[in-house]
Amino acid sequence: MTQQHKAVVLGANYYIGLSIIRCLGRAGVPVVAVEYQKEGAYALHSKYLSEQLIGPHYKKESSALKDFLIEYARKQDYKPVLYPTADPYVEFIDEYLDELGEYFLITQKEKGLWTRLIDKDSLYILAEQHQVRVPKTIQTTRPDLIEVVESDLGYPCLVKPADSTIFVAEFRKKLFKVHDRVELEEALKRSEDAHIEVVVQQLVQGFDDHMYTFDAYLNQESKVTHWMTAQKHRQYPIHFGASVYTKQRYVPELFTIGAPFLEKLGYKGFAEIEFKKDADTGEYYLIEINVRTTNFNQMIADVGLNMPLIAYKELTGQPIGSRIIKEDTGQVFHYMYEDLHASRAYVKAGDLTWGQIIRSYKANKTGAIWSSDDPKPGIRFIGKFVKRIVSKVKKRNA
Repeated sequence: MTQQHKAVVLGANYYIGLSIIRCLGRAGVPVVAVEYQKEGAYALHSKYLSEQLIGPHYKKESSALKDFLIEYARKQDYKPVLYPTADPYVEFIDEYLDELGEYFLITQKEKGLWTRLIDKDSLYILAEQHQVRVPKTIQTTRPDLIEVVESDLGYPCLVKPADSTIFVAEFRKKLFKVHDRVELEEALKRSEDAHIEVVVQQLVQGFDDHMYTFDAYLNQESKVTHWMTAQKHRQYPIHFGASVYTKQRYVPELFTIGAPFLEKLGYKGFAEIEFKKDADTGEYYLIEINVRTTNFNQMIADVGLNMPLIAYKELTGQPIGSRIIKEDTGQVFHYMYEDLHASRAYVKAGDLTWGQIIRSYKANKTGAIWSSDDPKPGIRFIGKFVKRIVSKVKKRNA
């Protein structure tokens, strides 16, 4: 394998960055992680990391970070491949795509496309233009908003942000589920007071196991070359959170919907479309698109699709071929730490029993953080968790 090109991973304080580092490092690729601080960045301790850089904050000093990265890339013999690990890093790259693209290899070439797909309003407009089913959505700028919501959607319905990152940072949840007019008005006011743009959306019926994903890689000609599908089973926060227990499952209908949509958009690189299957009609609704590496990236690699490595190979001029996971492998992504919180909530809500949850542990699982061949990040994560508990106990006893 050609190894002159380094891989630069933006973000090392979450397991998505860790999974990219491992996917590339295990294949012999020299990996560089960029963070704005060392504290809490447990992925910096991976043995598969060649270099670590501490630079400016991606949001507070975005222009300075851009200059920092370009200065680093200028010193390299070959253009590094650049990987975002979270939506804020995606938006950062998108903002400076033209400048960064001169010094880095980046899968996406169209400035603004990533941002349009992250933004729920513009995503749903694009989906409707390409005849992809999305939940009915009502803009909050309408003067007759409450009346239209009650006549067209009914309760319960959802108040969802255009930008999930800002919303989660403010409210520690991805959306508000409202059951009546009082709750709707309260959710709208809280969003307005926080200066966060939201919409009101139809609630597609079905439990969390009605959530599915289409995970695909599109080459530089915007053709799907690699793909698989998966079924979520548990999320945290429950019902409207991130995956904590997801099983690979072959669902060809998702390819039929998702592949033509992404190809017509001229998309390049990895993408994950989240769908929800309506429990009443059986129809699949597009919920959102992750335009960066997904939570269960390591599980995708474990079943045979190393998406970060596929991108690296293509961008550095190596053949990538094509592959589809057409069988049910039974492989599961499991984030034990958050699944414990989720499980308690599911049981308390009467959605699942402890017996059902414990039986699910028998599956062949890919963990989020712990890996026997790279234990230090897991040890650091556990240490951080223990420190947090100790701190809480001390405060309680003070």
